[in-house]
Amino acid sequence: MSGATHTSRHPRTGGWRRWLGEQPIGGLFALPYVIFVLVIFAYPLGYAIYMAFHDYFFTAPGVNVDKPFVGFENFITVLSDPDVLQAFRNILVFLVINVPLTVVLSMILANVLNAGVRWAAMFRIAFYLPYITASVSLVGVWLLLFSQNGLINSILGSWAPDPSWLSNTRLAMPLIALYVTWKQLGFYILLYLAALQNVPKELHEAAEMDGCNGLQRFWHVTVPSVRSTTTLVLVLAIITGSNLFTEPYLLTNGGGPDGSSTTPVLLIYQLGIQQQNPDLASAIGMLLVILVGLMSMIANQLNKEK
Repeated sequence: MSGATHTSRHPRTGGWRRWLGEQPIGGLFALPYVIFVLVIFAYPLGYAIYMAFHDYFFTAPGVNVDKPFVGFENFITVLSDPDVLQAFRNILVFLVINVPLTVVLSMILANVLNAGVRWAAMFRIAFYLPYITASVSLVGVWLLLFSQNGLINSILGSWAPDPSWLSNTRLAMPLIALYVTWKQLGFYILLYLAALQNVPKELHEAAEMDGCNGLQRFWHVTVPSVRSTTTLVLVLAIITGSNLFTEPYLLTNGGGPDGSSTTPVLLIYQLGIQQQNPDLASAIGMLLVILVGLMSMIANQLNKEK
């Protein structure tokens, strides 16, 4: 009797519940997104891994041609290509400039806006406007500003660099990093503004009573309180920066001058689509995925609360 009662109160989990869990309706609602992830992300990633390890090339529909397994040959080919190594060096230069600037500027500006500065709403719109504006139109403005006869060179006069900004092998990628930082700053400011809403005012009041000035309160109260958001910003900035394509494609005419602004993703496009070498392009993609994963893990570990 007691065993039957126990069974009725705690039904044995098994069968379909084992697969659908205790909340099958919730799983049903999540199913479209799971399908989306599988079709849009998982399947292309798996197929790219397959191409990276095979002598793969595009063929006409319906034509079956043998694509032999080549092991790590594609990876050895791309890693011995100076253009590929240059592209990875370029993206590291970009990340070294872009990621710290993004974190520091967005945190400081969000803190200033959150403090109730005058015209805060107008500044929020001004910061966010570049993020939602089409890149093509913004690129046109920057081309006008930093061209040989642009406004910046006119102001600098004899101090203007020669060759000019986007034609200079040393300045092209740093300028692109500054452009991307400025364009995406509004999005990261919004993330920090949302995080700052959850910082208890009592912490600032207690720090003020202990004699801390504004800078000390920012360093000892604000920065630790938004640590999780900083980790998110770091990871997002690394991922989006590593996938840089549009800006060098438009600003420097596809990675110029002399490949100084070529990025791995731009090289993937050139090799895979323009030159019909999808196996080499996939190998570069796999290397980029590994690099981004490692940098994201390092950023997460460095910013983890101890």
